[in-house]
Amino acid sequence: MHYYGTSSTNKLGHLTIGGVDTVELGKKYGTPLYVYDVALIRERSKGFKQAFERLGVPSQVAYASKAFSSIAMIQLIDEEGLSLDVVSGGELYTAIKAGFDAERIHFHGNNKSRDEILMALDYGIGCFVVDNFYELNLLSQICEEQDKKANILIRVTPGIEAHTHDYILTGQEDSKFGFDLHNGQAETALKQTIQKDRLTVLGLHCHIGSQIFETTGFIKAAEKMIQKLGEWNKLYDFTSQVLNLGGGFGIRYTKDDTPIEPSAYVEDIISEVKTLMAKHSLEMPEIWIEPGRSLVGDAGTTLYTVGSTKIVPDIRTYLAVDGGMSDNIRPALYDARYEAVVANRPEANLHETVSIAGKCCESGDMLIWDLPISETTAGDVLAVFCTGAYGYSMANNYNRITRPAVVFVENGETTLVIKRESFDDLIRHDLPLYTHE
Repeated sequence: MHYYGTSSTNKLGHLTIGGVDTVELGKKYGTPLYVYDVALIRERSKGFKQAFERLGVPSQVAYASKAFSSIAMIQLIDEEGLSLDVVSGGELYTAIKAGFDAERIHFHGNNKSRDEILMALDYGIGCFVVDNFYELNLLSQICEEQDKKANILIRVTPGIEAHTHDYILTGQEDSKFGFDLHNGQAETALKQTIQKDRLTVLGLHCHIGSQIFETTGFIKAAEKMIQKLGEWNKLYDFTSQVLNLGGGFGIRYTKDDTPIEPSAYVEDIISEVKTLMAKHSLEMPEIWIEPGRSLVGDAGTTLYTVGSTKIVPDIRTYLAVDGGMSDNIRPALYDARYEAVVANRPEANLHETVSIAGKCCESGDMLIWDLPISETTAGDVLAVFCTGAYGYSMANNYNRITRPAVVFVENGETTLVIKRESFDDLIRHDLPLYTHE
């Protein structure tokens, strides 16, 4: 059995995370329950950060909080000395309430509202990642009105798309994000910004994909961006202080996934960037990256309680749990694949193959198809691995199911960081047509 982070088994034969028995966690906090291995998050954070330090390259490692945002999570990232990437007013508000230094916050998004921009300027965030001409003009206008200035990165589409082991060289014009690097949009954005007194262009940003297991795509993107920076340096005397290569670093969801270590990503990328900058006679910029999933994805495990079983002779066995697409919609949205074990006996022989069904009233609410598993009975705890990214973030109240609690575990200690929703929480914002006794 492949275990993640600090996961292991104890003398009772139960799955443990952070030295804590997951069966006992289920009893104490109820299920479904998201459990985060704090030690693994710290390890991954240090892996990225220390790689830059060893290479002597100025950098910012910004946690992409869309993967999982909560006050406790932001405070954990703050403890590790990382910066923060937010994409909405809600994520920004969470960060501020967590006490995070606004100067280390980068604000992304393809349709930032006027209120969100005002909010970010009021808090004094470090950087806006500008996505389009509408935002460029709106941000400049608001800065004039408020008598404020803003630092920006220009988000570009460099003509590279990368996913898992594949990268595709395309024009990439058909994207809702960023200024195209090749059709003149990005250059026009730069020229317009140079003329705006209130905005300072720190550099360029790109994001080429997700679940990337090699560095080729990042290097190809850097090559295209630095070539343009060389041209712009000669044409406009523009020097990029920052080169942000985004995120998308892959994790292991199943045995078919083969990610590389954080340090390997950083070392390969930096080596190539140094060579390219020297080739174009440019000063080495500060390098920013934005890991999200790679910090929290395989640090998260969701615990469920097993319920009903349905056997369809000669076809399959459905094993139902007390959660589903309300706490993990990724299988329904993306055909995402996961591995799982019975937490009561993770090392037991795999006697059968079942398909894990959620409890939502949807035929598509299937968490895992054809999972080899040990013998199970109602009341057992099923542990689904690698749910730390986009599990709670995309959780919903479909069928009026309450969202689960979230627990951090570390060194044998547990900390409840998000309470389980109650039925009263569900109707908190409902307004009646009439009163009744």
